[in-house]
Amino acid sequence: MANSDAVKPEIPPAPVMDLATWGLLLLLALIWGGSFLFGRIAVQEVPPLAVVFFRVALAAIAIWAWLLFRSGMPKLTPWFIGAIAGMAVFNNIIPFSLIFYGQQEIGSGLASIVNAMTPIWTVLIANVLTSDERLSARKLVGILAGFAGVAVLMGGDALAGLKASAWAQAAVLLATISYGYASVYGKRFKGIDPILVAAGQLAASTVMMAAYMLASGTLAGFALPSQAAVWSLIGLALPCTAFAYVLFFTILSRAGATNVSLVTFLVPVSGVLLGIVFLGESLSPWHIGGMVLIGLGLLVLDGRLFAARRT
Repeated sequence: MANSDAVKPEIPPAPVMDLATWGLLLLLALIWGGSFLFGRIAVQEVPPLAVVFFRVALAAIAIWAWLLFRSGMPKLTPWFIGAIAGMAVFNNIIPFSLIFYGQQEIGSGLASIVNAMTPIWTVLIANVLTSDERLSARKLVGILAGFAGVAVLMGGDALAGLKASAWAQAAVLLATISYGYASVYGKRFKGIDPILVAAGQLAASTVMMAAYMLASGTLAGFALPSQAAVWSLIGLALPCTAFAYVLFFTILSRAGATNVSLVTFLVPVSGVLLGIVFLGESLSPWHIGGMVLIGLGLLVLDGRLFAARRT
């Protein structure tokens, strides 16, 4: 009789977060929190769609230069080019445009809080469009907490008569729906170099935005903005987009998808603190209450705290 113990499959250890990886994660949160700071400064002088164009164009140049230096010119199939165009629309053009539109009215901290709804929409959309990511009772509780947080955020501003702020928050919220769909859409690129996916979507975004800029005449009579706005555009493109993609995928390869998702909890904190320090922003009580509820929803969706308690 065979010994069943001898054929037990060996389970690989789960990725762990060492001190260096934690440092990279905190750096990524700071950089992505900074994108809301730079965006808020830029849209005060540059039209939102022009901000999108400059962000994706400069970032595309930087990340393609790095990709070509690292591994040379990749082979691009017709399927990849067509698929990456869709990724560009849902992961760059739509969300960037909506966020920058919203940031004409709301501060960087508040925008970063609303943006934290992205994983909640991802769970909902994945439940509808995939067969392997279904809702559970725990996920449903997390989703309800997140929506309660948004209701507190926007409802508080509406009650205070800040209708412009409420509409601006709605624009950022729509951006998170686009990000959520992009997360599910991006599953088709499994097995493809993630840096190539990032470079491809930025290049496609640049081409589409350039065509729109020419057709609409958005840049006609465009005057050079202040140094603060110029540096903000550069900050959005280089550290907050090109370098952030490389950093994200570095953490992903070292610690896994579950651990890198912790950045979702940290970006709103970073965005709020940067807005307070550099722009003198402040949060109302309902903004803080909404942030707490959204954070609670993310914590429930993440599930690790409950798994640790069961263990």
